[in-house]
Amino acid sequence: MPDTKDFYKKAIELDKKDDLSKFRNAFFIDDERLIYLDGNSLGRLPKKSRELIHEVVDKQWGSSLINSWNENWMGLSGRLSAKIAKIIGAHEDEVFVGDSTSLNLYKLVYSALSINKDRNQIISDSFNFPTDLYVIQGLIDQQFKNHDLELLKSDDGITMDESKLKKMVSDQTALITLSHVAFKSSFKYDMKQVNKIAYDQGALIIWDLSHSAGAVPVKLNETNADMAVGCTYKFLNGGPGAPAYLYVKKELQQKMMNPIWAWFSHQKAFSFSPDYNPSTDINRFATATPSILSLAAIEPGLDLTIDAGLNEIREKSLAQSEFMIKMIKELLLPLGFSIASPLKSDQRGSHVSLQHPESYRISQAMISPKDDLKSIIPDFRPPNNIRLGIAPLYNSYLDVYETIQRIKNIVLEEQYLKYDLTRKLVT
Repeated sequence: MPDTKDFYKKAIELDKKDDLSKFRNAFFIDDERLIYLDGNSLGRLPKKSRELIHEVVDKQWGSSLINSWNENWMGLSGRLSAKIAKIIGAHEDEVFVGDSTSLNLYKLVYSALSINKDRNQIISDSFNFPTDLYVIQGLIDQQFKNHDLELLKSDDGITMDESKLKKMVSDQTALITLSHVAFKSSFKYDMKQVNKIAYDQGALIIWDLSHSAGAVPVKLNETNADMAVGCTYKFLNGGPGAPAYLYVKKELQQKMMNPIWAWFSHQKAFSFSPDYNPSTDINRFATATPSILSLAAIEPGLDLTIDAGLNEIREKSLAQSEFMIKMIKELLLPLGFSIASPLKSDQRGSHVSLQHPESYRISQAMISPKDDLKSIIPDFRPPNNIRLGIAPLYNSYLDVYETIQRIKNIVLEEQYLKYDLTRKLVT
């Protein structure tokens, strides 16, 4: 096998030059021996989030009680919306924070299909996150029975051909809904190009930003995007199950109606009117009382992202993934691995997928070594993908080096044979 000393020296050299390395200290890390490469599923805990949760529980809830609605909580969603808007390239009055990604997608798909009611084609792709497809399938089954969902397929299982998407879109296309970055392969669409495809045919488009926001610069206004949804618990480090967000461009807001009529989307929620009168702004997409504890915990992660800068985060992400791919090509491809992510950097998000027939057992050997080695946490996606998520705010180049070196040793020494194939509930 090739000598890895040069890779080690390069990792040390790059870490010394890394301007974002200081942000690692902003996160709660109780085990310096653990290498965490699953920030594309759940981001690390910002230290300020721990402090903030204590304040919200002890002071705002514990001491101020219901007074905190006026003192702290009623403006919380709007303040967070303004910060998320900066991260996804939108105006602050175009973003609502609250509910889950699936619920927000439901609201937008329903409303979009209601606007384009004379069209019956919905387009997505085979890379889209399954729950997004479930939401669409459910709406077709329950409300839009004359509609058909058509999926763009990949020729190589890694990328999508946007020219084929263009051929699928017609004057019968009501809606296109895609993940900006694919959850398995990390393929990234050219948002501007796809938005133009939709616009030219009069179709509406919804983007799922869950695997891009916070790691990839998103420019919703600049690319003329209609709508978007996204979670806050991956690269935005908002916490497990943290509330999601939605975006609707200003020109569309008055045309769209939230299908879930609830008091927080009412023009005057505390008038307690028996008749529904929807808000005239982005808050018409709210539903019920927000989950304050989880909503509050989002803010420190947003602040860190804004402070670091999206362009700087992206620059480091690409440099780290290029370093990782170079190591994979030299050390892992000869051992039966393949790279299941785009090699072109402008087509790739912030995670790299590997494939191997023994991917599941290899990932378990990384997570739970039988000896005194560091634990390395990636994630596994069936049938045979190991996703290595790079979170530039806290991952180092040395993390990347040690991860690929460990994978090499697990396979060369057949360490994975010590692990069974029984799948854990969460992989």
